[in-house]
Amino acid sequence: MEIEELESIPGVGAKTAERLAELDDPAGALADGDVAQLARAPGISEGRAARIARAAIRHRHGDSDGFLATDRAEELYEAVLGLLKDRAVTEYGRKRLETLYPSASKARIGEVRAFAEDAVEREPTPALLEALTGVEPLEAPREVRVRDRCLATSDAEMYAEAQSAVPELSVELIEDARDVSDLARGYSTVVVLDEAFAGIDLDGDVDVRVRPDAMDDPASIVPERTIAFFAHNRARLRAAVAVNDAATNLGAGIECEPSTTDIGGFDEGMERLEAGLSRLDGDGNVADDDRLRELETAIDDIDAAVSMAENVANDRLRTAIEERDVTIEGADLLSLVERGAGVDSLLERELKSEFAAAIEAARAHLVDALGIDDYEQLARQAFEEEPTFPVEHDDRVIDRLREELIADRDRRATRLKREVADVLGTLREPAEALVEAALELDVELAVSRFARDFDCSFPTFEGDGVAIDGGRSPLLDVEFGAVEPVDYAVDGVSLLSGVNSGGKTSTLDLLGTVVIVAQMGLPVPAESVQLRRFEALHYQAKTQGTLDAGAFESTLREFGDLVDGQGERLVLVDELESITEPGASAVIIAGILEALAEGDSTAVFVSHLAGEILEAAETNAEVTVDGIEAVGLVDGELRVNRSPVKDHLARSTPELIVEKLAEAEGGAFYADLLEKFDSDSN
Repeated sequence: MEIEELESIPGVGAKTAERLAELDDPAGALADGDVAQLARAPGISEGRAARIARAAIRHRHGDSDGFLATDRAEELYEAVLGLLKDRAVTEYGRKRLETLYPSASKARIGEVRAFAEDAVEREPTPALLEALTGVEPLEAPREVRVRDRCLATSDAEMYAEAQSAVPELSVELIEDARDVSDLARGYSTVVVLDEAFAGIDLDGDVDVRVRPDAMDDPASIVPERTIAFFAHNRARLRAAVAVNDAATNLGAGIECEPSTTDIGGFDEGMERLEAGLSRLDGDGNVADDDRLRELETAIDDIDAAVSMAENVANDRLRTAIEERDVTIEGADLLSLVERGAGVDSLLERELKSEFAAAIEAARAHLVDALGIDDYEQLARQAFEEEPTFPVEHDDRVIDRLREELIADRDRRATRLKREVADVLGTLREPAEALVEAALELDVELAVSRFARDFDCSFPTFEGDGVAIDGGRSPLLDVEFGAVEPVDYAVDGVSLLSGVNSGGKTSTLDLLGTVVIVAQMGLPVPAESVQLRRFEALHYQAKTQGTLDAGAFESTLREFGDLVDGQGERLVLVDELESITEPGASAVIIAGILEALAEGDSTAVFVSHLAGEILEAAETNAEVTVDGIEAVGLVDGELRVNRSPVKDHLARSTPELIVEKLAEAEGGAFYADLLEKFDSDSN
């Protein structure tokens, strides 16, 4: 995908386009809304990737961002999105869900709906959700630096190429075999890149390999490069394997189709992945080899073992000297002194066998403490047979022993890493696909949990307006199970009347929520919903108090732009009469409703002035009044039928109270008041 094409996506500038262009398949990632892939671009966070993905999806569908036309509409969407995100386990899932938005595009709605129809079939079991807690997008490992081996070449161009291709290793310039021999004293392995050095003969136990083809396969000489990726992401990969196992136990593994060219199929590949990961620790070291552990332990313990071996020998000699009476005749003592002899000569003469036993005990302790049989001969040389007290080790022997143990460890570690790298090297793409599939599964499960938690069903897009059966708002501050279901259908322009606290605003919220969720392509919180595909949602929330002249003018301008616009819109307005005096409000609202009725909008206006508004409207205006009817007052509490009654002006709370008093108390006063309500309604 060309940088110019990337820059055509809204919000993607030149720098971001350059970063996205570094991906293997930016076009595919953008088309799929693949946040994980987009976040692999340098400098692109998951949050930024989600915004880019959403912009790319809109761009692909020719979809503007004007569906949510008011602040209240945005608030409803954010609330719905929050409910979805609350049901995702991973941070990736939460970011990925941000790519879902209400759209006017039939293709986009259908695209998400196809995904959602599969998603709701997923069963979010506790085991599956628990396994997902450890899954995160894979990361590039820290820079690897290997110090136990080096590359060597006599060619300046090859030197520069090797430095660039294999930054993990030191690269050295050489002239002859002597240079190679010098390098071999400082590195456990020297890889010579020049074919001219084939057959080189070096003294000593050194590991020198002539590999002219090393640049063709750097991972073969630096298996740490392959291993670092898997070691760094070890916990995440294992979590993804656990997710796949948990999903498979449900009878449907995660839907992942990685390349299986060289791995013998997906299941076998996952077995090999788990086997390879089990051999590594978090630092990228092979942790399952007994010989390697023995060498590492010996290197770590060598100083302590030598010190203890000295103590063993000296304790034996000290005890032998303390327990033995040594008699030296004067002539013998004079002879020893004249020859300059000291304690060593005395030990050799009088305690020869005890000294030999002490030295043998020191050697045996050192060999046993190191636990490396094939280094026994060298370890024994650390204590000489020349008598001395106190007994001391030979530093040169211990240094040599340490060097050989380290070289042996490094060579073995490299060979083991190469074995593991050979296993894991072919599994990188399948591993990446596995993790991405696990992350996408989290998104599916979030949708499934949303649908299950709120008793959702998929809507039908047909006809005009909105018709809801058994709808329950998930946004109310009560347990969802306690929410009373609402049936309501609106086609054209309607006034919604009803008592205070009867649920008029909640009904508007339900209408807005259902339309937003439906046009996101998701199942809606209702038994069934039928609606048209709207081009925009205008939701005017209740105004707090009477507006001043400037704010009043601004509000009128908004409605002027609304009625002058074109398109199939859903307009929800909550108590617009509060913007000014009741009489003027009724006239203004009537005029707005008349204008909307002449267009192609579906509108619901909540108002306590429904009667006055109808009187102010033209007689031929296609405006209906629906009512949320109060059943009555029980123990001072209002009992309401939450489903609006079509073509019905609902009674107010004061009327209900007067009616109750007229029935309970009798008398002309209450009867007259009630009669006035009846005459006003007529």
